Amino acid sequence: MTNPRSFWWALALTPLLACVILAAAAHAQEAPPLDGDDRIAALFRIGTAALAEAEQADGEKARRALYDKAIAAFRLILVNRPELVRVRLELALTFFLRGKDGLARRHFELVLAGGVPPSVAANIQRFLGVMRARKRWTGYFGAAVAPDSNLNAASESEIIYIDTAFGRLPFQRQGDFGARSGLGLSVWGGGEYQQPLSQRLRLRVGADVVQRDYGGSDFDQSFLAAHVGPRWLAGPLTEISLLGTAQRQWLGGERYVDETGVRLELDRRLTSRLWARGTAGYRERTHRQRDFLAGPLADFTLGLAWTPAPVLRVHLTVGYERDHAASEHWRSLGRWVRVGTSLALPLGFTLGTSAQMRRTYYEGSGQVHLTLRGKGRRDRTHAFSVSILNRAFTLFGFSPQLALIHEARQTNAQAQDYDRNRAELRFVRQF
Repeated sequence: MTNPRSFWWALALTPLLACVILAAAAHAQEAPPLDGDDRIAALFRIGTAALAEAEQADGEKARRALYDKAIAAFRLILVNRPELVRVRLELALTFFLRGKDGLARRHFELVLAGGVPPSVAANIQRFLGVMRARKRWTGYFGAAVAPDSNLNAASESEIIYIDTAFGRLPFQRQGDFGARSGLGLSVWGGGEYQQPLSQRLRLRVGADVVQRDYGGSDFDQSFLAAHVGPRWLAGPLTEISLLGTAQRQWLGGERYVDETGVRLELDRRLTSRLWARGTAGYRERTHRQRDFLAGPLADFTLGLAWTPAPVLRVHLTVGYERDHAASEHWRSLGRWVRVGTSLALPLGFTLGTSAQMRRTYYEGSGQVHLTLRGKGRRDRTHAFSVSILNRAFTLFGFSPQLALIHEARQTNAQAQDYDRNRAELRFVRQF
């Protein structure tokens, strides 16, 4: 049965831990808080002066130190005034000169959303083109403390009904079927290298890894994936990749699923504020523990990223998935949509929200899915999340982020519905 007490205790401890980390980071922050336009003007002069000195510096080490000084000054301004486009432009330029292309690209794109003059926008597009052409290494890393109220996504239904020749009969579920809560540690990371093959062609090679641990329980999860294939710079605003993919998942320390396949990716900038991304994939799946779930999967996604203002980003993604499992009862068709926002607020706070709705339709019905009246199984899954971080606090370039997630599934398959609450104290790279 569910033991919610441990989850709520973990949930209560998570913000407490966040406060401890934020307090430690604040104590380590040497610069005083911003207090007025005079302070902003002074910091801007410090940043622009350091940027100018860097161009005349003798030696790479001295140049990098001046770039870092300029970055620190511009960053302090944007912590409290994220809407200042001119400051963000200088920060993006400094990141570009420092060789931090991922951060430079992010801030250049936010500047474009600020309605800058055409000449400035043209210069930014040239910077983006240079970074796109010289892109080699990319990487990411993160970690989270994650309490979860329902690790096994279990239903709390104690009674199920089965249609028989004698009518509909109730049965008591046997065994330990309830939801299990726990406090986990999640770590993820990955990287990619792009080798130039010609002026417009690159070879992409990358890998991703995720580990979620609940103290050696049956619900520990591991994920390892790799991809390789060409990336074609089709035009100034368009790029296409065709990748071979492979991935493996473990559950409870046991090998669970292997997948190999191919994925097509298309990225295109539609306007200075709007990006489009499409993917199409095909994977062949091998199940080590459940052979009836093995078989091919095909999926398609289309996403839009809109930046109506330098402080606001909106993401919309729709998807379609076709699962042709070995067992007819488990063949399914899924459709989903996800909307997310990220809003930079004064005082250094960034607020994020996300909502996702998914519909899954199974071909099989009856005893396997415990549906009634011979109807096919139909699932509706909803997920909502809210997150907050403060850009003013950093530990080795990472900012703590607190996220709360609620997930629920409603279905006509008995004992397959569930309700799940999670919290994650993440460490996110900012600036």
